[in-house]
Amino acid sequence: MDHGPPEGFVPPTPLAPPCDSVSLWFCELRPLSIHAALAGWLSEQERARMRRFGNDALRARYLIGRASLRWVLAQTIGVAPDAVMIERGARGRPQLAGAKILDFNVSHTADAALIGVAHEGRIGVDIERADRAIHSSRLAQRILTDAERAALPDGYDDVRRRILRLWTCKEALAKATGDAMSAPFSRLDIVAAPTLALAAGPPPYDPAAFSLFAAAVPDAYLATVALWRPYNAAPK
Repeated sequence: MDHGPPEGFVPPTPLAPPCDSVSLWFCELRPLSIHAALAGWLSEQERARMRRFGNDALRARYLIGRASLRWVLAQTIGVAPDAVMIERGARGRPQLAGAKILDFNVSHTADAALIGVAHEGRIGVDIERADRAIHSSRLAQRILTDAERAALPDGYDDVRRRILRLWTCKEALAKATGDAMSAPFSRLDIVAAPTLALAAGPPPYDPAAFSLFAAAVPDAYLATVALWRPYNAAPK
């Protein structure tokens, strides 16, 4: 059987890997008709979810995002996209069925997605548009630590970009652990320079167990990768 991509499908673009154990892909969520062959890559549950979106544009965006994830995973494990078995693990976090080592994570912004695959540990990724408008002072009070606020640069746009960067760091960390929006964002202390690093946080956010990387996405975006390797943490 031919498992090549159907006409109109543009495979995700591989990005420079941030470390040896992580691979990244960038995906533009271009408008796309609901191609029957591409929809055939999805599971029945995924197709049902796609049908629940309110219009064709949203359904097409979901389709290309999910098909791109399946394409990446299929290339990674050597199967056809429709044979990729995705299940919900602890706390509802998506994972490959039966995978003991390989982990993946996905983040979407309005018109793009970032897909990360890790061959060790657990991965979290987050992507935002670099020009996203935010209420900087309000967000800083809500999610930043005292040390992060003290280290904010001068200038409105520099502050906005720094807060967006810190937000992507904290989102990526929360996605790696599975805490998602229940993560203690205001207690995760991130150092932004000279390189990204988790400086402090409550359990399980032991700085020794986490690595943070700025993803090499196109200039219109900001994205961060978090890699959680609990076995690196200091024994309690």
